[in-house]
Amino acid sequence: MRPLLICDCDEVLLHMVRHFGVWLRESHDIDFTPNGGDFATSMKRRDGGPPPTREEMWGLLDQFFPNEMERQTLVPYAREALAALSETADVVILTNLGDGNRQPRIDQLLGHGMAYRVETNQGGKGDPVARLVAEHGNPVTVFVDDLAVHHESVSRHAPGVFRLHMISEPELAPNVPKAPAAHVRIDDWREAQAWIEARFADGRPAEA
Repeated sequence: MRPLLICDCDEVLLHMVRHFGVWLRESHDIDFTPNGGDFATSMKRRDGGPPPTREEMWGLLDQFFPNEMERQTLVPYAREALAALSETADVVILTNLGDGNRQPRIDQLLGHGMAYRVETNQGGKGDPVARLVAEHGNPVTVFVDDLAVHHESVSRHAPGVFRLHMISEPELAPNVPKAPAAHVRIDDWREAQAWIEARFADGRPAEA
């Protein structure tokens, strides 16, 4: 039975916030300074007007995906690490986008040389991770994501899964502490690849 790698996309495989910020400035005259917290509190209108509401923030994100996805760039060594890991493991990309963005995300990743199964999701990732693990026969599994809320969700719904917290954006990572529910925090794919390979080689699930 092949091990399983379940991996997020934005700020794990592809840079997003830096390109989202450029687009906000160019198209909406909004400065975006991610502070490790809520996107809505990271936006400031350049004309001094009131900051975008939470509803406006979600609307802006809906405009960015899929219309501006071509702006996104590869995280260093992500493609190479996944290619090496996929030689011995199954790889699934679990991304929190609307279902209508599944094919654009597949096409986007293909354009970067990453041909993997893509699943979209809304809300916590614990349930879909548990379903994917069961579908693959409950193999040794590693989950990689940038958001603490998803590590907490996976820890509750699939406690035997190893949880690697990764934030690949250098301007964002120093402001975000390690997710409490993650087993490890690694922000570089070369180091992450070695850690994942060691979990797979050991062949035992994480301790609940």
